[in-house]
Amino acid sequence: MKTAIVYYSMSGNTKYVAEKIADGIKSSGEVDIIRVEPVKAYPDKGAKKFFWGGKSAVMGETPALQPYKFDIEKYDRIIFGTPVWASTFVPPLRTFINDNPDVKGKKLAVFTCFSGGGADKAIDKMRTYIGVEKFEAELILIDPKDNIKVEDDEKIAEFCKYF
Repeated sequence: MKTAIVYYSMSGNTKYVAEKIADGIKSSGEVDIIRVEPVKAYPDKGAKKFFWGGKSAVMGETPALQPYKFDIEKYDRIIFGTPVWASTFVPPLRTFINDNPDVKGKKLAVFTCFSGGGADKAIDKMRTYIGVEKFEAELILIDPKDNIKVEDDEKIAEFCKYF
């Protein structure tokens, strides 16, 4: 089974988990990691980071993305990775989903990384946006790269068992 891990990461936490998941599921099939990046980067420091990211998330913006390689026909499963911004998933993934509406027909999973709260809401909003009843697996982590904990590695390993 071929899996795509599609993610956006500003501070590196989501990238860190995407790579750990890829390593954890390689034995069950081929894995590609696809990082989506907006053409115009979000501010990544200070109050501007929270203002612009939060506004973009709340307003449901769909920023133009840097070119990426993705052929949906090659994948049986897609795992989405997203930070939580204002209790929702990030705008670059909204654009990716709009660009690839057939993701709805694949096996889907999601993981979130956050510092504040709202991860459950973010997952629900992504599920509703895609139009699926549930995800195959869900994982919620608090700052996994910045605050390394054994229990996070255990959660990641448990998440990988679904695949």
